[in-house]
Amino acid sequence: MMGIKPGKGLILIMDERVSRTLGCTRSLVFLSALFVVLVPGVFGQTNAGQSGTASQATRTETRVPAFDVVSIKPNKSSSGNNNSTSFSSESFSATNVSVKMLLEDAYDVKQDLIYGLPGWASSDRFDINAKIVEPDLELLKKLTPKQAEGMLQAILVDRFQLKVHTETKTLPVYEMVVVKDGPKFKASAPEGSPEDKSPNGVARGAMTVQSSVQNTELTGHAIPLASLANMLTDQLHRTVIDKTGLTGQYDLLLKWTADDGTDASSDSSTPSIFTALQEQLGLKLQSAKGPVDTLVVDRVELPSEN
Repeated sequence: MMGIKPGKGLILIMDERVSRTLGCTRSLVFLSALFVVLVPGVFGQTNAGQSGTASQATRTETRVPAFDVVSIKPNKSSSGNNNSTSFSSESFSATNVSVKMLLEDAYDVKQDLIYGLPGWASSDRFDINAKIVEPDLELLKKLTPKQAEGMLQAILVDRFQLKVHTETKTLPVYEMVVVKDGPKFKASAPEGSPEDKSPNGVARGAMTVQSSVQNTELTGHAIPLASLANMLTDQLHRTVIDKTGLTGQYDLLLKWTADDGTDASSDSSTPSIFTALQEQLGLKLQSAKGPVDTLVVDRVELPSEN
């Protein structure tokens, strides 16, 4: 669910989803009772008009495993962004996480697009430990991301008394378009061909974003521009809509100053992300307003400690 957060580290986007290894990383999944979940969840709904096997699958109730024991305790460390999560086949643990962080993962929505939270849901931190006593390892291996999100949604409902709804708001956005002279990147070579070479060792279908003290560098191999737009959304804290009309898979190289959306400092030759997009990729971001799906919290309560 996931995107770029302040800090240093490596980000991999595989199959257009993000797996982060940063100074603050999180994962999904935990629950307190066996239940049936209908996927997908609140966000990412499949159009009702779609036909075929995939559409039929979204209407099939899927048995989802549950954690038999879930412990939630307040974290009093005051350690800021020093938070972590760990998920294995039969257990989940999270340290120093807020409800807002959990909502981001549970509903696949950026934190900037979550409304209605009380102050404590962003500031208070929790330590969570959960365990499946007799895990069905084969079932766990087959979990989809949406099923994992559904498991997290369920514990928020059960333990935090969460009630939410989605709402489309007209908000400032960026439209990503091609500059007048055209794009400065090429479509990826066919998979397995002699020309199919991985930039900087990046796997096909993946993107890495490496941050240093001043600069950030992106490398993508055979990725759609939708993945770039998603990364930019995280980086700029504003929804970026792909308006390029380019539908292929591309190899991308981009380097910009670590300052999010600001001009590079006078002692750095690296441009801002806006300038870098134009000079290095032939793309630009133009301000606009458009419909954006948001998550509105109607109710959330502090959990009882156990």
